[in-house]
Amino acid sequence: MANRIATFTLNPAYDLVGFCPSIELGDVNLVKTTGLLPAGKGINVAKVLHDLGDELTVGGFLGEDNREEFSALFTQSAMTDKFQTVEGKTRINVKVTEKNSQVTDLNFSGFSITAEDWQQFVNDSLSWLVDFDMVVISGSLPEGISLDDFTAWIGKIKVICPKVIFDSSRNALVAGLKAKPWLIKPNDKELEMLVGRSLPTMDDIKGAALALVEQGIDNVIVSLGSKGALWVTKHEAWIAKPPKCEVVSTVGAGDSMVAGIVHALLANYSIKETLIFASGVAALAVSQPGVGVPDKAKLNAILEKIDIMAG
Repeated sequence: MANRIATFTLNPAYDLVGFCPSIELGDVNLVKTTGLLPAGKGINVAKVLHDLGDELTVGGFLGEDNREEFSALFTQSAMTDKFQTVEGKTRINVKVTEKNSQVTDLNFSGFSITAEDWQQFVNDSLSWLVDFDMVVISGSLPEGISLDDFTAWIGKIKVICPKVIFDSSRNALVAGLKAKPWLIKPNDKELEMLVGRSLPTMDDIKGAALALVEQGIDNVIVSLGSKGALWVTKHEAWIAKPPKCEVVSTVGAGDSMVAGIVHALLANYSIKETLIFASGVAALAVSQPGVGVPDKAKLNAILEKIDIMAG
């Protein structure tokens, strides 16, 4: 029987992705369009997992005015669509990559969630989340969702499926951590925000991650950009560093890492093996313009070059 994986994206977006050699503020910039894609962090995770051969159920909110491309993606990828349709439009995010690989994000606002929308979503999601092996909750929150209600919802999901993977930022990250998810994946800047201080060294980062583990979060994975990733639990710590490669776009790299973590853990990989695999999937993501694993041979070649050491 295939593993059952659910991903939630409460605030998805159409990603308008492009390339500009150098952005000049206050001036006209000519941008080469890469694509306009139905996306969002949990949806990106689902895309990668689909390419890796997993079966997905996806949920969250979508605006009724421009749902079509999302519905087509879910159908094409054989994903079970549990998204709740609400009034308004799903937002558009603009992501422009420069020649130096720096990405500028312009994240626009979209629909707003009413109290009735939220209550229906909570009731529905808790009713169909039965016998799932892992649940991924990713991304920001749309307007209208109370942070306390968000925390409470994650807590209720943990009762049904203890293995909740959580990846968010800012206030949503803080609210989600209150529910003590099983695994989180902040980057180094988000970790600094959580602990309220600068973390200039690897020892500082590891110490901050261990503090979160001691607070009840079983697994803390800190993504460090080109420096790799650190995985900390009560019993072990590992640091993985990907090989140098030409960076095409960093859009979706973190989501790709989350997908690699989910896939490997459900394949019974060890923590060390899982971090190697997830780091390889993330490295593949930055070497291509879109999210996914179109070439498994290329992934396998990258996996052979991942450096791994005890942390």
